[in-house]
Amino acid sequence: MKFFVDTADTTAIAELNDLGMVDGVTTNPSIIAKSGRDILEVTKEICDIVDGPVSAEVVSTDADGMIAEGRKLAKIADNITVKVPLTWDGLKACKVLTSEGTMVNVTLCFSANQALLAAKAGATFISPFIGRLDDINLDGMELIEDIRTVYDNYGFETQILAASIRSANHMSDCAKIGADVATAPPAVIKAMANHVLTDKGLAAFLADIEKANIKIV
Repeated sequence: MKFFVDTADTTAIAELNDLGMVDGVTTNPSIIAKSGRDILEVTKEICDIVDGPVSAEVVSTDADGMIAEGRKLAKIADNITVKVPLTWDGLKACKVLTSEGTMVNVTLCFSANQALLAAKAGATFISPFIGRLDDINLDGMELIEDIRTVYDNYGFETQILAASIRSANHMSDCAKIGADVATAPPAVIKAMANHVLTDKGLAAFLADIEKANIKIV
């Protein structure tokens, strides 16, 4: 499963990228706005850090506006993926931008039917929002499983990009179900390394080393 990091923090992106933990990045205007910097400038900087897809989201809601913005965003770098909402206008924009050779991430997906439409429109990625479904007592992982079944049934090449990831457990569950990609904040990716028994074992090891006064250098 590919790891995308969901942030506009270039320092965090660079750190994870150096460790080989970043296959791409997802951003949106809200995330970038928190940095207080220009959206296009930050997006270009991120594209220079990572080789994989960098999702940059449109702000228009009509198809013509999304297409125009998508074309502008696509000029930032070759690895830009234009992010559009899963609306009828978003699907229209997806079809046009995809036909022009631009990668498209269709976001805000909450049903298998929506995911099917996005695949038919040629989306590169479909972003089902796991956490937001869990918030309303629906099973976000069940949606990933349903989309996986539909896509596999018909050989769709659209990649399932699990989004709204809230925990390390979400990451492993996505991997087991067969999501192609999971995008998560840096803190969630780092939390995947944590385990209480690892901490306990390391503490015991260090105590033994200190007691035996063992030194390597």
